[in-house]
Amino acid sequence: MPRINAKPARRNFNKKKVLSRLMKYLFHTYPKRTTIILICIVITAIGSLSASLFMPQVIDNVIYAGIEAGSFDAVKSNLIGLLIALGTVYIVALLSTLIYQQMLCTVTQGFLYQMRTDMFKKMEKLPISYFDRNQHGDIMSTYTNDVDAVRQLISQSIPGIIQTLFTVTILFGIMLYYSIWLALAVFVSVLFILFVTKKVGGGSAKYFIKQQQSVAKCEGFIEEMMNGQKVVKVFCHEEKSRQDFEVLNEELNHNTYKANSYANMLGPIIHNIGNVLYVLVAIIGVILVVNNVPNLSLRGFGTPTDVSFTLIPAGSMGVGLTMGIAIAFLGMSRQFANSFNQISMQINSVVMALAGADRIFDLLDQVPEEDNGYVTLVNAKMVDGNIVESEERTGMWAWKHPHEDGTLTYTELKGDIRFFDVNFGYYPEKIALHDVSIYAKPGQKIAFVGATGAGKTTITNLINRFYDIQDGKIRYDGINIEKIKKQDLRRSIGIVLQDTNLFTGTVRDNIRYGKLDATDEEIYKAAKLANAYDFITRLPDGFDTMLTANGSQLSQGQRQLISIARCAIADAPVMILDEATSSIDTRTEALVSKGMDQIMHGRTVFVIAHRLSTVRDSNAIMVLDHGRIIERGDHEVLLEQKGTYYQLYTGAFELE
Repeated sequence: MPRINAKPARRNFNKKKVLSRLMKYLFHTYPKRTTIILICIVITAIGSLSASLFMPQVIDNVIYAGIEAGSFDAVKSNLIGLLIALGTVYIVALLSTLIYQQMLCTVTQGFLYQMRTDMFKKMEKLPISYFDRNQHGDIMSTYTNDVDAVRQLISQSIPGIIQTLFTVTILFGIMLYYSIWLALAVFVSVLFILFVTKKVGGGSAKYFIKQQQSVAKCEGFIEEMMNGQKVVKVFCHEEKSRQDFEVLNEELNHNTYKANSYANMLGPIIHNIGNVLYVLVAIIGVILVVNNVPNLSLRGFGTPTDVSFTLIPAGSMGVGLTMGIAIAFLGMSRQFANSFNQISMQINSVVMALAGADRIFDLLDQVPEEDNGYVTLVNAKMVDGNIVESEERTGMWAWKHPHEDGTLTYTELKGDIRFFDVNFGYYPEKIALHDVSIYAKPGQKIAFVGATGAGKTTITNLINRFYDIQDGKIRYDGINIEKIKKQDLRRSIGIVLQDTNLFTGTVRDNIRYGKLDATDEEIYKAAKLANAYDFITRLPDGFDTMLTANGSQLSQGQRQLISIARCAIADAPVMILDEATSSIDTRTEALVSKGMDQIMHGRTVFVIAHRLSTVRDSNAIMVLDHGRIIERGDHEVLLEQKGTYYQLYTGAFELE
């Protein structure tokens, strides 16, 4: 089967839509806790502004009033009241911070847990073609780098930005409340900060997105090189592999350098703009205070000798700017600039996280494998000559077929598989199979031979419905396989592939993969049937030997024997053997063939083989060439025809 390398064009990256969807996802996962966190963040933001709110009161209504009166006795009660109020606000803010930080840990990890779960569930439902189009390392990068970027966004960036935005908003309101003149000076500086942030931050964001994409490419390439390390070394391809990696690594280095150079530039710029703002506010404040310029504000503080304690005292427009307000503005301007600096520092993390979230949502939005089947596979038994459904395992299976009129029919599972004029192509413009018709009766062994790319594996993929045909019909026991649920269809088919896949776990677990509720006795029986029992018992821990890295501690032949045992324990009525003995030496093949004969007895078997000696006893042999069946018949018939099969068998030319 050809690998489908053409990746679909990625959708346009819309940061606002991605952020909106991410927030909906978060609120949907933890609605109550997220709301509490937001409330606590607002309280914390207000607490951080306590000094700005109380400073004018302390300076003007306590210190200045005390100096004017010549004694602090008259204002002592006001000072105590201010300190108690300030302490209370700080305590409440501290408690709010502790609550939302602890709750945020739970929400973040729970959110990521749910996201990874949803991603894995969706991945399990995707068609095989998706994995043909996408590098496995690229997919893994979505689970690791992209999810980690989202973690930083949820746990750090978003809470920090929300708190900062509330702080800035409230702070600007306080500034207008105290002095519109000084607030305007701050506002002009803010406009300049926003302009710089857009220019510099925009360049940083662009390269951080490219950095995420480059990381995925590098990881995909590294995974391919790790899986193909033997091939690389055999063909002395180390230097070329290194050069290919250097290209990807250089691209990653360039994008990372550009992204961080912009990011590292933005912070100092905004910090220095804040310093200029601090000096500007100080100069304007001194001028207004010294010259007693009427202060335009949203309230008036009253006279300096007014020592009554109130956060929003009555007053009139046009009262002169007090020293308390001028000093408070210095602190507020510094806090204002620092707030924007904090936001600018989070921009890069936000953009990276949104780019990562977009890749995650791209996976979640993939169209799952369609399954419109309604015919299911059930345990059955014969009662008075009729097939009925059984709750226990009986060794007999039947297709449960509901009809539009509400009736049910049961068809015994025999393994009768037939192709009628099937056309199929991995790409719409390139057909891989042309008018293929096959008739496999129950218990028959059907073999496919032909050159690589002739369509042998493609046919078996269609039986499993890994891909759907463009034209024609495939019937299983007389039922169109499109009507059969895919999971039930695949349960009825055992398969041994040329490329063996063993999972991390014990030998016992890997054999049991074919039947999850299999007993130990069934596992031993399947191992003996595949002639794997002897070598397994000689392993350090026998059937409990732990396998890792696709069973790398075993020989290729041993891995294949375990794969055959896994197929044997499934006890499926239909078997597909795709070069099942290609990795086994001649002596082991003879042993396996005996076991395979027992496994295949009474089953419909499809065999793909390059060793023609392994298909001599087939009931029918199909010779394929460029997706067409050019010859068919048993071994003797095909030899008599003295066509392609005859030439292959006698060595007139090779399969390849």
